Amino acid sequence: MINPAIKVENISRRFGDIAAVDEVSFSVSPGELFGLVGPDGAGKTTLLRMLAGVLRPNRGDADLLGVSVSTEPETVKQEIAYMPQRFGLYTDLTVMENLNFYADLYAVSKRERKQRLERLFHFSNLGPFKTRLAGALSGGMKQKLALSCALIHMPKILLLDEPTFGVDPISRRDLWLIVHEMVEEGVTAIVSTAYMDEAERFDRVALLNKGQVLAMDSPDQLQDNLEGDILTVMSSSPRKARDVLRTETFVKQASLFGDKLHVIVRSASKDIPQVEQLLDQNGLSDVVINKTSASLEDVFIQYMNNSTSE
Repeated sequence: MINPAIKVENISRRFGDIAAVDEVSFSVSPGELFGLVGPDGAGKTTLLRMLAGVLRPNRGDADLLGVSVSTEPETVKQEIAYMPQRFGLYTDLTVMENLNFYADLYAVSKRERKQRLERLFHFSNLGPFKTRLAGALSGGMKQKLALSCALIHMPKILLLDEPTFGVDPISRRDLWLIVHEMVEEGVTAIVSTAYMDEAERFDRVALLNKGQVLAMDSPDQLQDNLEGDILTVMSSSPRKARDVLRTETFVKQASLFGDKLHVIVRSASKDIPQVEQLLDQNGLSDVVINKTSASLEDVFIQYMNNSTSE
């Protein structure tokens, strides 16, 4: 049996009366890409800070490669790369100077440094910008430099806190290519995100809200386990259609997705005629209804609704 790279047991952190993380438990296998998914205030950042040894838990513990974050936080830091939302780049240093600074911090030898820098420049496409000040980089390039600085010591565990927040689509793609390549080589990664499309990239995800885990599984399994059928409803008045449908007991969920609705019903074949009739009675006759597959956002909303109704 392979021991987990990360084992979290009933870890909790409070700030006054607020439970930022509340009795969270999970384990992550070596070489797994694990996602912490949830909105702002879900507890993702606090959880990652505890795993990184930056913040001590009030209760519970976590082991990273067999090292306790409660009793040996400094030892934990030697084996990980932690990239917070605001990574500590030095804006008045160049790209190369930032990389060398972090290499010095981690005591990377000159021989190892040359190979690692070549590889990181290949990953990040930052090679042509070696002499540019970090403060003059675009947002996406700053994030790639931050990730490169975090990876300079070749960690065994990656802890990334919303690494693509506010990043342009091309840089987002580049960042994920770097992360996936590291994972393919055996690095274990925990990445937080509020983007549901990104969450579908993970091997497994923990859906978090208000410091608690609502569900945990692979994205495919969570989507397959969604209760009911999903309908897309196109209407010239999607908000009105949503409000009308939410009044009916046969509608489990009705949520806006851009300019259309996702509606969860018990049975598409039985309930589509009811949806059409109900909307027509409320002056919404210009609707187009189709059955579709569940997205991870559908799953998350359902779990959120279930948790608030309990």
